[in-house]
Amino acid sequence: MILILMMLLNKEYWKNRYQNDDTGWDTGSITQPLKEYVDQITDKNLKILIPGVGNGHEFDYLVEHGFTNVWVIDIADQPIQKLQSKYPQLIEKILLGDFFAHDSQYDIIIEQTFFCALDPEMRKNYVSKMHSLLFPKGKIVGLLFDFPLTQEGPPFGGSKEEYLSLFSEKFSIKKIEKAYNSIKPRAGRELFFIFEKK
Repeated sequence: MILILMMLLNKEYWKNRYQNDDTGWDTGSITQPLKEYVDQITDKNLKILIPGVGNGHEFDYLVEHGFTNVWVIDIADQPIQKLQSKYPQLIEKILLGDFFAHDSQYDIIIEQTFFCALDPEMRKNYVSKMHSLLFPKGKIVGLLFDFPLTQEGPPFGGSKEEYLSLFSEKFSIKKIEKAYNSIKPRAGRELFFIFEKK
């Protein structure tokens, strides 16, 4: 099963999802938990990464609100090409590529339906890669799904206990709690979190 997933969840898989407009994870705008987090950031020069950016609603919001150092990466051509056309002045910050091959450092990494789209076998790699991409005391901030992990997906679920076990060695757990302001289809099924690099 794991080998099948690894073959399926590749660039071609995501390309087909976009071509077929099979993007059920797309909420059409920045989600409320992330909006509220972004709205309280005062330093708009912080270096921020959004992996698996998709249609870029978080990127749109950050750029529109004066953030000057926001980077995005996605393995799928279509959303990246769309964002590059929309923001030609920011083209060098809109990257087509594999997150796990990316090499830079950031103050904040925003997690929005990227973790849940990965083969669950990749979760330890995700934690290590996030750690390497953050400056000291840098943070991962975002939402993780809170429903049982099964072979069905993506999205793949997980639990608070699993996430604590997974991240605690490399990150200080600043917050992980049920999101009180999820969109209706995800109500009661999301955890808002802030993890700081140790």
